[in-house]
Amino acid sequence: MDLQDIKQRFGIIGNSQFLNRAMEIAIQVAPTDLSVLISGESGAGKEVFPQIIHQFSARKHGKYIAVNCGAIPEGTIDSELFGHEKGAFTGALADRKGYFDVANGGTIFLDEVGELPLSTQVRLLRVLEAGEFIKVGSSKVQKTDVRVVAATNVDLPNAIKQNKFREDLYYRLNTVPIRIESLRNRKEDISLLFRKFAQDFAEKYRMPPIRLDHDAKEILINYRWPGNIRQLKNITEQISVIEQNRNITSETLLNYLPAASAGEQLPALYHSPDEQPSFSSEREILYKVLFDMKKDMGDLKKLVLDMLHSDDFSDNMQEENINIIRKLYPDEAGNYSTEEVNQPAAPSPAPVYNAAPVEDNIQDTEEYVEESLSLADKEIELIRKALEKHNGKRKYAAKDLGISERTLYRKIKEYDIN
Repeated sequence: MDLQDIKQRFGIIGNSQFLNRAMEIAIQVAPTDLSVLISGESGAGKEVFPQIIHQFSARKHGKYIAVNCGAIPEGTIDSELFGHEKGAFTGALADRKGYFDVANGGTIFLDEVGELPLSTQVRLLRVLEAGEFIKVGSSKVQKTDVRVVAATNVDLPNAIKQNKFREDLYYRLNTVPIRIESLRNRKEDISLLFRKFAQDFAEKYRMPPIRLDHDAKEILINYRWPGNIRQLKNITEQISVIEQNRNITSETLLNYLPAASAGEQLPALYHSPDEQPSFSSEREILYKVLFDMKKDMGDLKKLVLDMLHSDDFSDNMQEENINIIRKLYPDEAGNYSTEEVNQPAAPSPAPVYNAAPVEDNIQDTEEYVEESLSLADKEIELIRKALEKHNGKRKYAAKDLGISERTLYRKIKEYDIN
């Protein structure tokens, strides 16, 4: 069976290379029992691919159960997935089979798997690794033979960094990844989908189908479609029902599209006043170290200059410090002399030498630093401080540093930190 026949069978519209590639992967992996993780934005059409995988597998005569993990309350999701014993909790009036029990020998589709609570993720991991689960309120281990296909619109690697998703479960689910591209990256499919939806709604409401003029087609194709196929379908239905003129112009179409365009939907970073900034990567930690060093060097320079003008300094000490300043900042201190240093400091504005004013010098200290500064040493210092702060607890130290616990462990090993 070729791709066009499969598209017709499952009602798939589109010819983009991204869509065709995703379908090819689904068909190739279907005969195996490998776990599949389908990712993509909400409304992009992820829900049809588990059905393709199930129908082209040896389990096609078994049960196919689709579960929306985000729609089930946290307190009952374990019971829904794994079942419960009578009396396990208030309201458990009888034994109940869970989806993993009912779908034995078939396929279970876990939509929005990123919304699962961490406790449920542990149970799911055991099913994937050993094919075992325990009902809520029971101590008896039960076996199940279920093919798991999961889907999510959440950035799971980022959720792992935030300790909202288990890393071992992610790699267990992500045995075969399938990426469903958003509609804005499949521009050649937009017109096809619009015509299909327009024809469907014309038959449903018994009226002629709507049609777009040239300008309206251009707007339709170049719109961002943040809601993807679901949004396109809804807008097509609105126009089909409301507009009496079946020829749709660009002005009419714009009335149904949200005003926000790609340029007006730029992301913004926000931190509440009480929120401490977190560093999500090693690069950001290095940037912080560099900024701290810049500030330290500026403070050091100001301190040395203040000491030079102190009455407590002897001529020898002043001469020695002048030599230090000349070495550190030759362009600024090259013309300093003991006589100039011995002059009393003016009460209001700072004394002016042949070099630039002191305030300007402090602002530009990074241009005059010639010594070598080791980032590795700074990393070691930060890691040790974090470990000491949290009494050697790596989990909290890693969180304080803004890196994963695995990265912290690797750094400790790399730098041989006791």
